[in-house]
Amino acid sequence: MTTSRWRTPLAVLVCGTLVMAVSFGVRMTYGIWLAPASADLGWGIDTLSFAMAIQSLVWGVATPFAGAVADRWGAGRVVVFAGITYALGLLIMADATTPFEAILGVGVLTGVAMGCSMAPIILSVIAKVVHDEKKRGLYAGIASAGGYSGQVIFVPIAQKVMDLTDWVSMLVVLSGMAALMIPLAVGLMTARPEAAPGPAQPQSLRGALAQAFTHRGYMLVAGGYIVCGFQTLFVGTHFPIMLREYDVSPEMGAWSIALIGLFNIFGCLLWGALGGRRRKKYLLTWLYLLRSVVMAAFVLLPVSNASVAIFASVIGLLWLGTVPLTGGLIAEIFGVRHMATLFGFAFFVHQLGSFFGIWAGGWLFETTGSYMVIWWVSVALGVVAAAFYLPVDDRPVQQAEARPVGSAA
Repeated sequence: MTTSRWRTPLAVLVCGTLVMAVSFGVRMTYGIWLAPASADLGWGIDTLSFAMAIQSLVWGVATPFAGAVADRWGAGRVVVFAGITYALGLLIMADATTPFEAILGVGVLTGVAMGCSMAPIILSVIAKVVHDEKKRGLYAGIASAGGYSGQVIFVPIAQKVMDLTDWVSMLVVLSGMAALMIPLAVGLMTARPEAAPGPAQPQSLRGALAQAFTHRGYMLVAGGYIVCGFQTLFVGTHFPIMLREYDVSPEMGAWSIALIGLFNIFGCLLWGALGGRRRKKYLLTWLYLLRSVVMAAFVLLPVSNASVAIFASVIGLLWLGTVPLTGGLIAEIFGVRHMATLFGFAFFVHQLGSFFGIWAGGWLFETTGSYMVIWWVSVALGVVAAAFYLPVDDRPVQQAEARPVGSAA
């Protein structure tokens, strides 16, 4: 298969960004329909929280396999499958009457769809068509900023539809929106990865995995990434409910998620641009430390509409800048040929954190009536993640193998 002339790096960037925006934007509406759906179905919040936690786990498990398919046959086919699966999962949830149906719909099916349509898949195809190292970082930042800004659009739309109708109708509308990924996938039907510039004797997938799993830096990067999943999916799912404990307006829950998404645009651009100029491992250290400081300050200071808006804005700047930095760090060390697969395995660890963040948030809320325990666990984990990145050997593996580890980088 050859690449059509119109499928330039810019076209791939636009289509890939829109796919991520749809996929992530729909996912970030879950926090606003979790409570009314639980009430209507006669379930506790912990039941749907568990289904959503399963989604995060399946999302993580599916990603490296989707990455391997994308590395071998191209990302476009993977995204088409994502659009079909996402729409079907939301329709099953809209008609669900049992926890099993909820787990199948928003747990398993939409989890698989997310694994086939998010950063490891999209950023890898962008990296393979953008050969300039400096531009690659910029494009990754733009894709992350635009893709993860989907919540700015989809959360207010979903809230409005739910206000006018109900959560069931809202899920049907979101199902139609998820199907938009299918035509967008055409823009990602680029030349097969084998055609991309690379070494004379390309490394096999098995060899790439063996190299990564025995590389201390890769394991540290993946270990730190688990905290990103824990923090972001816990906040994204439970923060609107947590705000009910405080004297803030009911609408602030939805608007706080939208504000996080809005400022995440600037955050991804900022961290992506910095990643082209500074060492990514040190940027990741600072990002996680700043997250912990901001989260601690929010609950230590008086909570009001203004403080919620300030918190959402600042945490948005620190929200998913981890994505272009983590993907860029993996590509910097191991190259781009198997980037989707290697980034996918790191993202699987990320989603383990998401699973525990979402599930533990709901379970501790039902058990203690408060989110404070899980909130402070998130603060502490941010400090741990920051420490993980400092010893990472971020040299390309060829250089690292050619020089002793203790030599100057």
